[in-house]
Amino acid sequence: MQVKLLKANLLHLFLMHLHSQNRFLVLVDSYDVFNSGVPNFLIVTLALHKLNFKAIGVRIDSGDLAYQSIEIRKTFNLAAEHFGIDQLADLSITGSNDICEETIASLNQQGHSLNAFGVGTHLVTCKSQPALGCVYKLVKVNGLNRIKLSEDPIKTTMPGKKVLYRLYGKEGHPLADIIQEDGEPAPEGRVLCRHPNLELKRVYINPTSYKRLQKTWVKEGKVLEPLPSIHEIKKLCEDEIKMMRRDHVRLLNPTPYKVSVSESMYQMMHKMILEHTPIREME
Repeated sequence: MQVKLLKANLLHLFLMHLHSQNRFLVLVDSYDVFNSGVPNFLIVTLALHKLNFKAIGVRIDSGDLAYQSIEIRKTFNLAAEHFGIDQLADLSITGSNDICEETIASLNQQGHSLNAFGVGTHLVTCKSQPALGCVYKLVKVNGLNRIKLSEDPIKTTMPGKKVLYRLYGKEGHPLADIIQEDGEPAPEGRVLCRHPNLELKRVYINPTSYKRLQKTWVKEGKVLEPLPSIHEIKKLCEDEIKMMRRDHVRLLNPTPYKVSVSESMYQMMHKMILEHTPIREME
């Protein structure tokens, strides 16, 4: 097995990195991945093996991550066979360089030999939704429903206290969420689900089961029961996503998930809109 050192100072940098970090996972694409980075990494790794110190692996931060990872894995397998050191075949390969969910999906489709993804920028700031647009609006005062009207229908609020349910079909997938007025009976049997604004967009759903999505954790400043841990919240989110139909959660052109209102909610809301929207006069 021949090793060509194009950058001797890279070997020195790897040794300095090991001395300062006490672990060995290094970037190998600073100069040349296959003629310098990986060979120098293997030289240090073989020396560490003689000292009973196990290297972690390499990181690539540019170029074709799928192709490079496959070729690096081939090199590790050849080194493991040549030197008789099985752990060389198990060295980790991490890919970075503006990794986002679209990149990961593309890499998985192409095929790769990466063990881990280094997600930084797109983990902190979501590219598709960099900010959460959320505004609190008054919906009820002294027992009376209140509504905010707008020229933009999406900014018109839904008045009154509400209850939210999720409706499930016979295959176990959620079919739609429905917003009801507080005090309405739970959605059983044949349920009419209406679009909040478009009169003709409506559908009957015959759910096999339903679940109330709201739960009161804090009331009048008091915590009613112990709050779930971050791990429990994460598992709940993962379980809910797994229950969704695949076309709802795919990255490319996902099917919109329906969030509807009940007939009672629809009629109350649009009655208030008509009552509080002035009729213009023309001459």
